[in-house]
Amino acid sequence: MLDTTTVDTVVDRHWTEALPVLEDYIRIPAKSPAYDPDWATAGHLADAVDLVVGWCGAHAPDDARVSVRELPGLTPVVIVDVPATAGAGGDDTVLLYGHLDKQPEMTGWREGLGPWTPVLEGDRLYGRGGGDDGYSAFAALAAIDAVRQSGGEHRRCLVLIEASEESGSPDLPPHLEAMGDELGDVSLIVGLDSGAADYDGLWVTTSLRGMVQLDLRVDVVERGMHSGLVGGLAPSSMRIARRLLDRVEDSETGRILVESMHVEIPAERVADAERAAAQGYDPLDDVPFSGSTRSDAAGSVEAQLASCWRPVMATIGIDGVPAVADAGAVLRPFTTLGLSFRVPPTCDAERAGADLVEALTVDPPAGATVEATVRAAADGWNAPATEPWLRAALDDSSNAHFGRPAGAMGIGGSIPFMSMLGDRFPDAQFVITGVLGPESNAHGPNEFLHLPTARRVSACVAHVLDAHARR
Repeated sequence: MLDTTTVDTVVDRHWTEALPVLEDYIRIPAKSPAYDPDWATAGHLADAVDLVVGWCGAHAPDDARVSVRELPGLTPVVIVDVPATAGAGGDDTVLLYGHLDKQPEMTGWREGLGPWTPVLEGDRLYGRGGGDDGYSAFAALAAIDAVRQSGGEHRRCLVLIEASEESGSPDLPPHLEAMGDELGDVSLIVGLDSGAADYDGLWVTTSLRGMVQLDLRVDVVERGMHSGLVGGLAPSSMRIARRLLDRVEDSETGRILVESMHVEIPAERVADAERAAAQGYDPLDDVPFSGSTRSDAAGSVEAQLASCWRPVMATIGIDGVPAVADAGAVLRPFTTLGLSFRVPPTCDAERAGADLVEALTVDPPAGATVEATVRAAADGWNAPATEPWLRAALDDSSNAHFGRPAGAMGIGGSIPFMSMLGDRFPDAQFVITGVLGPESNAHGPNEFLHLPTARRVSACVAHVLDAHARR
């Protein structure tokens, strides 16, 4: 194992130098293409790329190659190709992944904070994108340098920072195809775009849910009409929509009624949840319930499984409904609901979408005109079994830098890149980790990067790279 003191010294130096640059990154409104269709003209993504490339060029090892890969009409990808150390042996590749595009502003930032205004308060650097996922390039290079300065070894490292992740990574597959054999034989994937159950240990993500986004539209009359005159004659589009939703979700329990969206939970993942619970992790602790609202999940283990391995539906948007202050006594002609279904990691998202469409559109109530359109479907991801060398490296590094063994957790969100790489490199080991712990609020107001965790994660990755080279 690498000398912990040297690793800490190198990593601390990197992060001391990186902090003002990361603050400059936060100032750039580099919104993902889904939220800024004119991104190419606006130039903010290009500014973020230039910042990251400048840092990498100044802080990558002398034998590394830093490049920007561009394809017509697509967001760019930053690549840092670091050759293996002399004693590493082997010709396989470690792929270290992050992204530099951001979510939109969102309202609700507390006074003195804002999405594009970096504010350092104690250990927290507030602002959009610091923890999701601007820190990743800095962490990856700090880890690689720590290995070398500590006399350790690493195989060839390929740092890949993309710019469309918050849009579902639509631009990444063409870049991977264009790179072809340049990716090499990837035997270890380190993803730096995930979360942490707390700030007291290294957490690795073992599974991610997939998703199906679907629009449900119900039309009942050709135009809005006086609700007093036609009420009781024409059905309400909202009532029809409610009946349709009852076909796919039990409104009492929230259980999804489409059976193809349920899977058997692997025993290893149940064991992960039990271990995390024993370490004090309960995902319910980070939910700001309103008033006396209660969760459908009881206990840490069930809450972990419910948030990753059970399907769930959320209504994320409504069209055809005016604001209350603007609403007249009108029976509205239509209602469109934007529905987001999170599906278990091993669920076939495309099949789930087809089954949802069938359930929602067959024999509509009152003969209403019903359309269900799948806007997006993406499979989740379940990590392969962790090899003994990696389990030992994770625990040893977490003990060294956090003071306790590593934890494992499933996450209810989606990182499409993981599924892509899992399919492409089925024999690779995965270390999916990150800094997004309690209250960090990625995508929301008051998002922050917890700087001590960024340092410690960087240090732990250094140990993993060394262990991988020596396995």
